[in-house]
Amino acid sequence: MDNIKNYVQQNKERFINELIELLKIPSVSADSAYAHDVIATADAVKASLEKAGCKHVEICETPGYPIVFGEHIIDKNLPTVLVYGHYDVQPPDPMKLWTSPPFEPVIKVTEIHPEGAIFARGSCDDKGQMYMHVKAFEYMIQSNSLPCNVKFMIEGEEEVGSKSLGWFVEKNQEKLSCDVILISDTGMISNQQPSITTGLRGLSYVEVEVTGPNRDLHSGLYGGAVANPINVLTKMIASLHDENNHITIPGFYDKVEELTAAERAEMAKAPFNLDNYKKALDIEDIYGETGYVTNERNSIRPTLDVNGIWGGYTGEGAKTVIASKAYAKISMRLVPNQDWEEVTELFAKHFESIAPKSVKVKVSPHHGGQGYVTPIDSIGYKAANKAYTETFGVPAIPVRSGGSIPIVALFEKELKSKTILMGFGLDSDAIHSPNEHFGVFNYLKGIETIPLFYKYFVELSK
Repeated sequence: MDNIKNYVQQNKERFINELIELLKIPSVSADSAYAHDVIATADAVKASLEKAGCKHVEICETPGYPIVFGEHIIDKNLPTVLVYGHYDVQPPDPMKLWTSPPFEPVIKVTEIHPEGAIFARGSCDDKGQMYMHVKAFEYMIQSNSLPCNVKFMIEGEEEVGSKSLGWFVEKNQEKLSCDVILISDTGMISNQQPSITTGLRGLSYVEVEVTGPNRDLHSGLYGGAVANPINVLTKMIASLHDENNHITIPGFYDKVEELTAAERAEMAKAPFNLDNYKKALDIEDIYGETGYVTNERNSIRPTLDVNGIWGGYTGEGAKTVIASKAYAKISMRLVPNQDWEEVTELFAKHFESIAPKSVKVKVSPHHGGQGYVTPIDSIGYKAANKAYTETFGVPAIPVRSGGSIPIVALFEKELKSKTILMGFGLDSDAIHSPNEHFGVFNYLKGIETIPLFYKYFVELSK
């Protein structure tokens, strides 16, 4: 334990500087204008693994962006840990809300991060958390303390649905064979109270298009006589929830798992302060489905949210126009047992059925994935808990996350291995938002904790 602490402190500045250099590359997978940068980031990840001492590292081409695969096999009779992460990042928009440029990383002291936090797109999601594993591996190689085999699979399409990863996993099951999958793309309760994510929601993401007249119309000459697609779209979206914020799509809840009172009581043990929650978000009150508290609404219940809506004139000044078309992007977070493709079909059928005859509707699915729940009695979970307990001084609390990592369910289906989600980010780190950041404490604590997972996983596997 002292050895890894000393190693982290001795190399602290180098670890931070290396991450900062990685964060400078704008690897936005959703925007083809950044394609060169995404590929450059894959090359940088490959170089970092080689420098850390990984015996074999390669860039694996896919139908989309490449996957960085590495492996360090010391004894085929020992367990194998497969580390998954992603090097692509969310678009930085809206740019004007960033207090510093998203791809010019800076360290700032905050109330939550008195030791400083690295502000940059991808700092927490997921370059910073992925790079913890590279540096933890470096320590184990340098100290000759790696107790088992390790493989790395770092992809470049997580933020756009991981389509190529599914293709890659299905074609490389033997190459990726392992005993446990380790991911740090989640968070923990606080810097004083670690937690292990035991559940993820699934996802269905769609885009809708509502078309009215065959061209934009003068709102004075045609207003009131012709359907306005923007007005119609907003009414249709509003009807997707009832007065209790219950989703109105027929069949949507048919496969939703209802947790028992005992399970909900166990969840309620996780520390949560509603006043602090509202203060952090600068909101007067919370909002959500009737009958559930905040930590249930954002984890064990499915949701439907509009992620973007547009149409008509949005430039400076006025233009009196009835737009020919209106659009929205809608995501549905799903719970285990809900099939994302089935829910997508339910949404499309319902959305088309509620449209008035004065407009035409088109629903275009984007991507999705299944939810996932991992047991807390597995060797991997126990190893992660022992690791957290040693570095933080308190046991971790199991929590279900509201986020989605669609490929986790795929991993279990194709590789027959459980996934352990050892996240070190915080809810306040603003992932997917302007001013995303990752605490220096969290980054270094992750490097310190991860080698202990390997140690305890091997010990418990005997």
